[in-house]
Amino acid sequence: MQVGFKATQRNGWTVLHVVGEIDMATAPRVRQHAIALVADGNLQLVIDMSGVDFCDSTGLGVLVAVVKRVRTAGGDLRLVTNDERLTALLELTRLDQVFDVYPRVVDATSAPLRDPA
Repeated sequence: MQVGFKATQRNGWTVLHVVGEIDMATAPRVRQHAIALVADGNLQLVIDMSGVDFCDSTGLGVLVAVVKRVRTAGGDLRLVTNDERLTALLELTRLDQVFDVYPRVVDATSAPLRDPA
């Protein structure tokens, strides 16, 4: 399966829309795309995973690497998904405590910023 990307701007946030599967084969491309956005100064990043059909542990590892990069640079990263399987996976791995997860892009881009403390 392929993975596709589209970056847009909304309310001061860069939204990376990801479509397809994030697995061992496609995760490096997801990481490359997200890290390039951060390197270009997009430190308020939303990864819209509402079009993601499947995400394995390699995909989760990419998300962790990107959130570390963003937060180290003083920014924030939010995830968007309403997929029950992905939400359950985030809860099972306790990554729901690392990421702010929203059901829609509009929710992620309009919520108040996280307190860095």
